[in-house]
Amino acid sequence: MHAPAGRSPESSRFKPDSGQAWVRLGLALVIASIGAAGMWTVMVVLSVVQAEFAATRGAVSLASTTMFMGFGLGAVITGRITDRFGIIAAMATSIALLGISLALAGLTVTLWQFIAVYFLIGLGTSATFAPLMAEVSHWFERYRGLAVAIVASGNYVAGTIWPPLVNWGVQTIGWRSTHIALGAFCAVSMALILLTLRARMGDEKIRDHSKAPPPQIDLRLSTNALTFLLSLASIACCVAMAMPQVHIVAYCGDLGYGVARGAEMLSLMTGFGIISRIGSGFLADRVGGIATLLIGSLAQAFALLFYLFFDLASLYLISAMFGLFQGGIVPSYAIIVREAMPASEAATRLGIVIFASVIGMSFGGWVSGVIFDATGSYAAAFANGLAWNALNIAIMLGLLLRARARLAMA
Repeated sequence: MHAPAGRSPESSRFKPDSGQAWVRLGLALVIASIGAAGMWTVMVVLSVVQAEFAATRGAVSLASTTMFMGFGLGAVITGRITDRFGIIAAMATSIALLGISLALAGLTVTLWQFIAVYFLIGLGTSATFAPLMAEVSHWFERYRGLAVAIVASGNYVAGTIWPPLVNWGVQTIGWRSTHIALGAFCAVSMALILLTLRARMGDEKIRDHSKAPPPQIDLRLSTNALTFLLSLASIACCVAMAMPQVHIVAYCGDLGYGVARGAEMLSLMTGFGIISRIGSGFLADRVGGIATLLIGSLAQAFALLFYLFFDLASLYLISAMFGLFQGGIVPSYAIIVREAMPASEAATRLGIVIFASVIGMSFGGWVSGVIFDATGSYAAAFANGLAWNALNIAIMLGLLLRARARLAMA
């Protein structure tokens, strides 16, 4: 029997949780790890750019704000492209934009240009996260939570690898040349990997969701209402998450430890975040996405408290602990979306939730800089993060109790 026209024999034999699914997952992880490089450069160059443009910390922090906004808006756009035309088209769009925008960042001559270009970098990075998580969720059933967590770890693999490399580049060739070189590397390497992934998937462009498993949980909420609640929860948790991630490098510089120490802590934080994400995947396959997210949110609040009491050695330990505790939070949203919403809307709905999360990261990164400018300290910024974290806990606890009530009625 011949394979249907337009599909390779390999793709026509594809089955969830198969060896082919794990090969696809490996390629997706590599491309996500490279594509997220642009998200971490601004954290490393924050102090250098502030000095060059003689700007305030809050003003330069707007670059991270616009980057996250572009990342969030792009998640909705590329999510829609993925649902309609497939992940290959979405990734190709992102790769082209990422390579161009990173090069442009190195050519900026004013601060407003630098801030604006980082919006484009966010757009270019977007397909490597939410749409890719949604796509991977279709390749697995039994190990869906683990698979989603693995591909989401690409963001943290990038956060582990790239900050020290970017810092080395800044010290060696300057922040401008570093951006240009990074853009060229990302564009070429990601394009080659995407061609390999396309060959593995065959020519299928539109995912057939007719045979996808139905939602596993019923919260007695409309899809729009659940999307709103998940979006509000993601804003709250990410305002709290942004403080250490966006400002740890500059924070260490202010304390006299040096930005190189801060880059090491950021790398340590994201490295332990990888462990957290993989662990959250295993946990989600057993207790579900809502319970996994609630556990992560409670642990994140615990870690934030420790940032108020530190010395250099303890900052390394706290950064590792923060990464270990919060890394599984954002991928849990993808698992909840697939557990409670139709497969045909997964990438778009998840894109909306991730957009909300980066609104939280954008606001959290910016407001922390503003609080620092106003108080001369990050202590109040950590307290602000804890308050937002409490809102996330309240929402997820409400959903968990609602889910349990539904199961009791069944």
